[in-house]
Order: sequence, then structure tokens, then C-alpha cells
Amino acid sequence: MVSHQRRRLAIHHPRHPAQLRSPSPPPPPSSQSSQAPTTIPGLNATLRPYQMAGVEWLHFLTTLGLGACLADDMGLGKTIQILALLLRARRQKITTPSATPASPPPATSSAAAPALIVLPASLLGNWLAEAARFAPELKLVAIHPSEAPPATLSALAAATDPLAELTTQLVPTRYSPDIVLTTYGMLLKQDWLRRIEWSHIILDEAQAIKNPGTRQTRAVKELRAPMRIALTGTPIENNLGDLWSLFDFLNPGLLGAARQFTTFTRRLSQNTEPGAWAPLRQIVRPYILRRLKSDRAIIADLPDKTELSTHCQLSKKQAVLYEQIVKDLGEKLRAAADSPADDPMQRRGLILATLLRLKQLCNHPAQLTGSGDYAPDASGKFQRLAELCSEIASRQEKTLVFTQFRELTTPLHHHLAGIFGRPGLVLHGSVSVKERRTLVEQFQREDGPPFFILSLKAGGTGLTLTQAAHVIHFDRWWNPAVENQATDRAYRIGQKKNVLVHKFICAGTLEEKIDAMINNKKNLADEILGPAAGGETLLTEMNDTDLLNLVRLDLRAAMQDE
Repeated sequence: MVSHQRRRLAIHHPRHPAQLRSPSPPPPPSSQSSQAPTTIPGLNATLRPYQMAGVEWLHFLTTLGLGACLADDMGLGKTIQILALLLRARRQKITTPSATPASPPPATSSAAAPALIVLPASLLGNWLAEAARFAPELKLVAIHPSEAPPATLSALAAATDPLAELTTQLVPTRYSPDIVLTTYGMLLKQDWLRRIEWSHIILDEAQAIKNPGTRQTRAVKELRAPMRIALTGTPIENNLGDLWSLFDFLNPGLLGAARQFTTFTRRLSQNTEPGAWAPLRQIVRPYILRRLKSDRAIIADLPDKTELSTHCQLSKKQAVLYEQIVKDLGEKLRAAADSPADDPMQRRGLILATLLRLKQLCNHPAQLTGSGDYAPDASGKFQRLAELCSEIASRQEKTLVFTQFRELTTPLHHHLAGIFGRPGLVLHGSVSVKERRTLVEQFQREDGPPFFILSLKAGGTGLTLTQAAHVIHFDRWWNPAVENQATDRAYRIGQKKNVLVHKFICAGTLEEKIDAMINNKKNLADEILGPAAGGETLLTEMNDTDLLNLVRLDLRAAMQDE
């Protein structure tokens, strides 16, 4: 079977019309296989059957040297499937297929080379957090200014053996990394990434290469690896040219030259008979795996509510202001400690005011300064919200957005109205009971507004908003029970859709550290936050050293660049 598949693949590399026919397809993955295990050694999670089927499918294709596109719907766990695949590859020590004869010899080639994952900068924090949580056995390094000092990046760029330099520069214990993370933007700055022959190349948000003529796409297609995987919920974002560019990376030559593919698809589009697109579907179907939340087999296997931590990097302006606030807090705490008048209430007020300022800053600098200029590029959260809601809008789904700050509801509404192309709804404490009912009725109509922005206290209880398939917590409340009550506006009796809960967290900041306590150290979280009390009150009881360590900015994790 393996040799047959490799012979079939070979006919797709020459540029001639014979390319546009389907190879012998791999067996389709079965999400209900009773023989397939649901655990992977080293993975701190039990995979659901459809996820295990996805891992098996990816393993099958990539070990044959065939590119694969995992196009699962948002929230079905594409990241954990990749981590499971790479854990399996690491443990089995897969020998990668050799490069094609037409390929020039790589500058560095090794069967034990790490996998390269290329992603938008906004997802870097998510990947690092998910890998640490689910696959701590995998050793990751990130090629990005937020994780590597400029001197290290310069040394890598000048090295004759970048992999050896990588181990020396970034890994204190001198182990070889299993995964190298980088961003699409960094590919244009770090040429050495294109000289390595990696074990795998994995593109997250692979629609980033939909335009074949851009420098970014060309840089991606110069990357070298026998195993190629694309992750995207939208393999065709604008037109069929997107699909061609994606497959030109995954399986070069399968869809012919771009001009040939355009002629082929134009001919198919002129056929008005049912099944006109079957020839193209038969060609690409073996290499695309797509599962939807609306599929009954998947819905039956999913929980009603899936919570996702959405990491956001700070803008440069946010990072500068954050460090200044922490510096000011340290100076004032030292001054208070040296003062003969020891006033616990004054210290408590200082800490609460600082925590409020940090939370406002993590949302947007304009909320802290009161300037009124809510430019999206000044806030990592505003940028991530735009990316997420663009995908929600493309699926014609609805979302709730919760914030604890009333003053932020109007800027958020203005921001999202541009993303969805129509206005949404806003609810805060000044809205009367009668108006609240009207707003709920409007949102609950199937053709009603696509988004609803609510202040956490005013909209967190007493409403039924089951038209929403998404709940976004734009800023975090110290008591998880308050967030859960707000989430339950959508996740309640009458909800017919799975609910995705997105909790926005600014990487490297106080938000991330509190979230880590909540998710990874429940006992410690109870001690600091309490099961019912507000965490802000208990944080005021910390000593100065512990408090400053908690709020101090991890600059590398927090900053976004590419």
C-alpha cells in the first residue's frame, strides 16, 4: 500500500494535465473506531474519538509524504490533535521520507530535526500555553522577539549550523527542541528557517498563504519538510484560488499550474448539472479532513460547553504603560513601608487602584488614559477580537461579549459593527427592565443582531440568550463563578448549539498569572481568590514582594511584533 501511494503521488509532480485526477484515496478516518485508543503516551488529556481519528489520519498521510489539511470547525481541537501527532512521532522516532530528487540538498538535514509550526503572532501565546498544559514532554522554542532576545536572533541568522546554534542559544539544558514556533512575519526576517529540512511543517491559520504572489506565501513555500500540514477552518476563504495556493504548499503539482487550475475550474463552473464539482472534490477530498459542530456524530461526542483560553499579546504602547504602572506601585509601596504612619487602608486602596489600572490597560490604553482614541492596533485584545469575530461572522453565528466596564461597551460596539457589517446590541446598568426585555427579544430572533455586548453585572444574570453560539469574556473577573453565571446566559435550557466560551487573557500580565492559578493550581487559587470573595480584596493581603511578582510584566510573553 505504501509503495503504491508513493507511485501515485509521483505523477502529480510533472506539470501536465494528467495531474488533475484523483490518486488512490487513503482510507477515511472513522470517528467511531472501537479499536483506536483514545490516549497518547505523554498527552495530558483523553482524546475524543473524532480527535483520535484525526491523529490517525494525519499520521497516515504524512508518513507517506502526503500533505494534509485539517479543516475542523473552530473549537474541535486542532491544536491538541497536532500535539498528539508530534508526541507520537517523537516516541516512535519516525524516519522521514527523503526529499524529492528535484530538490536541492538542504543546508541542514536530519531525520531527528524538529517540527516547524508557523502561525500568526496573535496565536503564539495559545500554542505555548496549550503545549505546556497538554504535552509538557515536548520541548518548544519560539523564534520571535517576544521569546528570543535580538542578539539570539542575530546569532541564528549568521550561524552555519542553525539547529546547533538554536540548541546553544535558546535551550539552557542543551537539549534539541521537538518543536520550533515562529510567525509568518518572522519567515521574511530569518532566512535560515528556509535552509533547514524540518521533520514537519505545520501552518496554523493556513489561509495566510491564500495569495500565491505575496512575499509571505513565497517564503512559506520555500520551507523544506517531507511532512506538511495545514490547519484552517476556511480552506476556501474568498475563491478557488485560495484552495490552489494551499495545495501548492501541501502537495505541489496535484492541482496543476495556477493557470491550468483556473481553466479547469472555469469549465466546471459552466456545468449547471448536479455534481458538477465532483471532479475537483474527488481530487482534494483525500487530503482534507473537516468535521463540523453541526455534524450529529460530532455533536453527540462533544460537551455542551467548551472553554478556550484566548491569549493576546500587548501592543508596544500597552507594554510601556504596564511597566510604568508596576514601577510606580513598587515605589509607592516602598515609600509606604518607610513611612512611620503605617496605614493598612491606604495600602489597600493603592493596590486596588493599581489593579484597576492594569485591567483597564490590558483592554485598551484609551480606557486607562481616557483619550477616547480606541484605535484597534493599540490593543492586542481589540486585534484578537477582530480576528475571532471575523470567523464568527463568516459562519453566520452570534456571540455575546462581556466586559466589567460600562465605559468600554460603546467602543466595543463600534469596533464589532465594522467587523459584522451591521450594528449589534448593548446592555448595561442604565438600561431599564422594559428595554432589557426588548433587547433580549431582538437578539433571540434568528435574523436579529449578530452580537450583544453586555456589562458583566447588568447582563450576567437573569437573561436567556440562547441564539449565541459564542461567549467572549473580554476582560476577566476575579471570581470564576461570576464568569460562569454570565456564560450561562447562552449555555442553558433551550440552547440547541454547542457553546464556545472564549476567555481573553493578556500574555505575560497579571491576567495570565491569575488564570494560571485558576486553571492549573486550584488549591492555590482558592487560597488567593477564595471560593466566593473577590480576588482583588485578597490580593491586598499579600506582602509587597509577592504582590510585585504577581503583577510584574513578562515582557517577552506580552509583546507582539510580527
